Amino acid sequence: MTVARLPLVPLEALPGELAQAVRHGRATRMLSSTVPVQVWAHRPQVALAWLALLDQFHNHGVLDARLRELVRLRIATFTQCQACQVARKSDAVDTRDLAVLACQDADSEHFSPAERAALRYAERFAVDPHAIDDGDFDHLTVHFTTAEIVELQMFCALMLAGGRMTLVQRAYEEKP
Repeated sequence: MTVARLPLVPLEALPGELAQAVRHGRATRMLSSTVPVQVWAHRPQVALAWLALLDQFHNHGVLDARLRELVRLRIATFTQCQACQVARKSDAVDTRDLAVLACQDADSEHFSPAERAALRYAERFAVDPHAIDDGDFDHLTVHFTTAEIVELQMFCALMLAGGRMTLVQRAYEEKP
């Protein structure tokens, strides 16, 4: 059951280009649900722009799928977005990873040093951005190129914004 606070545009009523972007998003696992897009479809060109940005990260990004998925799920714990928490966008993250993340243990030895650095950064980005300092950037440069750090920042921003927006709009399906 959908509990969105704003009316959903029926999938069959989506403009052609947006409908095509939704099909592509579902086929690539970029979208796990159409509900948020059905809300955004009241502004189809903006929805298309958002989906195009998601597509760049998901299908053309410089960060690997596992790292991106771990960061996405880490941020979802702070946005408390149900759609974000239950979605799985990569098979590279398994049930053990999810269990460690659920324990709020981003510093676990279970994760690689690069994953730990990205997860710590994502947490600070979501919870206390004023705490991010030059030391954080120095630590990121040990594991990532400048392009990867920029993508990590932009991805964190998009996941934080999208998770909060989806939560506030209730643009998700209720868990049974």
